[in-house]
Amino acid sequence: MAVFNHPEFENHEQVVFCADAETGLRAIIAVHSTALGPAVGGCRLWNYESDEAAINDVLRLSRGMTYKNAMAGLPLGGGKSVIIGDAKSIKSEALFRAFGRMVHRLSGSYYSAEDVNITTGDIMMVNKETPYVAGLEGKSGNPAPFTALGTYRGIKAAALHQFGSDNLAGKTVAVQGLGSVGYYLCEYLHKEGAQLIVTDINPAAVQRAVEQFGATAVGLSDIYGVDADIYAPCALGATINDDTILQLKARVVAGCANNQLKEARHGEVLRQKGILYAPDYVINAGGIINVAFEMRPQGYSEAESTAKVMAIYDTLLTVFRRADAEQQSTSVVADLMAQEIIRRGKC
Repeated sequence: MAVFNHPEFENHEQVVFCADAETGLRAIIAVHSTALGPAVGGCRLWNYESDEAAINDVLRLSRGMTYKNAMAGLPLGGGKSVIIGDAKSIKSEALFRAFGRMVHRLSGSYYSAEDVNITTGDIMMVNKETPYVAGLEGKSGNPAPFTALGTYRGIKAAALHQFGSDNLAGKTVAVQGLGSVGYYLCEYLHKEGAQLIVTDINPAAVQRAVEQFGATAVGLSDIYGVDADIYAPCALGATINDDTILQLKARVVAGCANNQLKEARHGEVLRQKGILYAPDYVINAGGIINVAFEMRPQGYSEAESTAKVMAIYDTLLTVFRRADAEQQSTSVVADLMAQEIIRRGKC
């Protein structure tokens, strides 16, 4: 599939295909924009069904990072990388060091960090070959707790706008995906008194949520149609599509997954059904906010980072109110706001 006429290609500055025969590395690095600063975005390790699926994912994710960083008020551009393969079999120090050499060749236009199936320890191995990494152990560290905090704050903002109160006690939240971020999110929701319905491909993660949070477990395909106030997608993307929208009973979609809408038009479909959507790259920006504070010349501050993550609440309320005023979907309004920031060239 050609890149320049790919439906997800949006004038990306660079799309780099990387291979290393010795380690088996096959990776794609996409730099969407450096208008606001160096492109920053995590590396995802996934066993894609095809090269085309990997290209589609990295193009969508890198563009989302540009918009995410802009809406979070960060002096950073957007990029992303994917390594193609089975995380259970291909991980090695040699592979990550080979990836680090590929990142280094971009001379700082792209900084990598952890994402799906990549740990902070893996990034430390990348760091042996390049300084152009972030989210390092001993500095800002694991971004997952900050992503979860921002998502939790975003859910509260969505509840305020949709239900008139941001109190989540007694609300039912359907959480799809119980990885690091999803689990931390469940902790916040449970602590506030929300009732949880959960699903995950990992039965042990589901059982843990049942035991620790009193959650109700459902099948992978059953999560969409449960009786819930809020649907929180926290796994992979494209779970909001023509099939699942028909099943949704929740009045809010707010979760930490990237690229939740399978197609851009699904934002308007949700609006027409009276379902409030918290744009994914706004609500899940907590992790990159924390990483950005590590990259500052003056050094990392957890307190300052946390305060900025908490402000996701206010950013989302601005998106929701503008969407209502302009009678447009929240996804379109968030895109417009991000594009306005990028055109200005500063946050």
